[in-house]
Amino acid sequence: MTYSQIISERILGLCWERNITINKLATLSGMNQSTLDNIMRENTKIPKVRTIHRLAQGLGMTLTEFFDFPEINEALLDDE
Repeated sequence: MTYSQIISERILGLCWERNITINKLATLSGMNQSTLDNIMRENTKIPKVRTIHRLAQGLGMTLTEFFDFPEINEALLDDE
């Protein structure tokens, strides 16, 4: 699994847990829908920390909480 896939799946899972859409998350995070769409479609291979931080805030969590899940902690991140 690539880094972009891991991040995309994490975002989907967190939205599902909170019963919100990707569009709603973009609004809550104060970002353009197109920015989040690019992450979700894996067009953005490695999102900037600032972008992930904004998503985490939109989800009501810290950056640490966002990145604290098994798939990312166990991944070998050697893709582009």
